[in-house]
Amino acid sequence: MTDKVRIGVIGLGIMGEQYARIYNAHPLATVTAVCNRSRKRLDEVGDKYGSATRYTDYAEMLNDAPLDAVCVATPDFAHFGPVKAALLAGKHVLCEKPFTTVLSEADELLALSRQHPELRLQVAFNHRWLSSYHHGFTTIRQGAIGRPVAGYARKNDTIYVSTEMINWASQSTPIHFLGAHDIDLMRWFFGSEPIEVHAYGAKGVLIERGIDTYDLIQAQVKYESGAFATIESAWIYPNTFPTIVDSFVEVVGSSGHLHFDRKRESIEVSTPEQFTYPKVFLNCEVFGKLRGAFVECLSDFLDSIINETEPKVTAFDGRQVTAVLDAVTRSLESGRTEAVTQSAMQQRI
Repeated sequence: MTDKVRIGVIGLGIMGEQYARIYNAHPLATVTAVCNRSRKRLDEVGDKYGSATRYTDYAEMLNDAPLDAVCVATPDFAHFGPVKAALLAGKHVLCEKPFTTVLSEADELLALSRQHPELRLQVAFNHRWLSSYHHGFTTIRQGAIGRPVAGYARKNDTIYVSTEMINWASQSTPIHFLGAHDIDLMRWFFGSEPIEVHAYGAKGVLIERGIDTYDLIQAQVKYESGAFATIESAWIYPNTFPTIVDSFVEVVGSSGHLHFDRKRESIEVSTPEQFTYPKVFLNCEVFGKLRGAFVECLSDFLDSIINETEPKVTAFDGRQVTAVLDAVTRSLESGRTEAVTQSAMQQRI
């Protein structure tokens, strides 16, 4: 492929608008169509990218618009429909995390993608593109800390996220919205498949505000290698916390360890009004352009299309995270340790 990759964006929330902005500025891509159910939001974003045709129905967009690929940036629970429709329409797909929230949907999409090897399907677990995490991955693979034994990952948001930033928190959980990243990272770091989960959850704060979902979830995940990891996800930190997300990862090996502390990404800012730790690693405007790990994730998706190579994060990777989330849900309901449902379509990590 020598011409620019023609991109359509489905879902124009915070993430979807960033997809549109990044690809619109990319020398190898052009945004030819955007889609959102809310006409008001569609026009807000569409006015910034005047050449993109606007749709309120993704099926109509897939049928009518000249597209090579689509980005699905709908809410957590709404990925399956547009991803399936795009694959059936012969489009490459970049799907926001988590891949799906229902395991049977992830299995169906994985099977569909295997039936169409000419199409690229990447799940946007963009943390793999963070230089610190990638350095950690390389360090582990080189054997520098010995055999991975245990891990701990925390990703906790302020309550602004669950009550104001998104309006669909009741249709998700903090571990689906936040912890999916860390579930992917631990599997990647350990190089081993998850086999069982025991999860605990707390409710109350958000229910009092009329949002029926978990405030916090902790899940202990065991892997085939014998390693285990604790995944903690919450979205009820007070808004006085100096950053929107408290992010920390630890990996303990048989002869060393790794710490990744992203609560403070190398910068502190104090003003008369507040003290903050701005987020700059994943996505930051530099000389008028968005740059960072998130941008590189999107750029590599284009590379996989142009060079006809496998995406850095595959549909199977996405399916495995959904399988852990499925076990988390079942463990929260049963109060017991639950097995992670394995796939017949195994793939080496």
